[in-house]
Amino acid sequence: MRDALGLLTTLGRRGGQLNARAFAWFPIVGAAIGAVVGTAWWLGNEWWTASVAAGVAVVVDLGVTGMLHFDGLADSADGLLPHATRERRLDIMRAPDIGAFGAIAIGATLILRTVTLASIEPSILLLVAIWAAGRALVASVPAFVDYARDDGIASAMIDGAPRWPVLTVPLAAAIAWLAVGWLGALAVGIGVLAGVGVVGLARQRLGGFTGDVLGATIVVTETVALLVAAGRS
Repeated sequence: MRDALGLLTTLGRRGGQLNARAFAWFPIVGAAIGAVVGTAWWLGNEWWTASVAAGVAVVVDLGVTGMLHFDGLADSADGLLPHATRERRLDIMRAPDIGAFGAIAIGATLILRTVTLASIEPSILLLVAIWAAGRALVASVPAFVDYARDDGIASAMIDGAPRWPVLTVPLAAAIAWLAVGWLGALAVGIGVLAGVGVVGLARQRLGGFTGDVLGATIVVTETVALLVAAGRS
């Protein structure tokens, strides 16, 4: 649990040896993050306008996660989207700077997350479900997809990685259904499919996943799910 907290949030221990057992805690940690962000969203809406409350929720999410997933989104966009060889893509994703693709991806995603949250009635349970589903998906990726590097942040975690965390996605969909109705369950389902698409693109262009790809998958899953949840029922 401490390893999962340390990897997915600014809480818990940093460094140390990560292992596959941490993946079992990903859905639970995701649900906890969603609860924190959802509470900030709900409380903000009691005090400010919907747009300000949405902005506060986005900032709280960035603070709780240490922006690690958005760093993965930026690196993945820079590495996966332009034309390049596999080796060049991996080099780009390891570089500390952010290119045009990464900057645009981050900017567009932050805007979408803010405006969608501003258009939805605050629901803590909805974010619990979506945030848990995104991390349940990435927790199972190493059991199904090869690791693209010989070393890296995820290299110590792939041996013995469990497959079962993805089975908690239906539970997350059920929670979203209870929170906001059928549109919530649909949002979780489509969000997870979008996350699968990110992993599929990485598998095609890199030969597998990286830690950055897992971070990008979480952000894309959450953002697409919020977009669906903001739709007109």
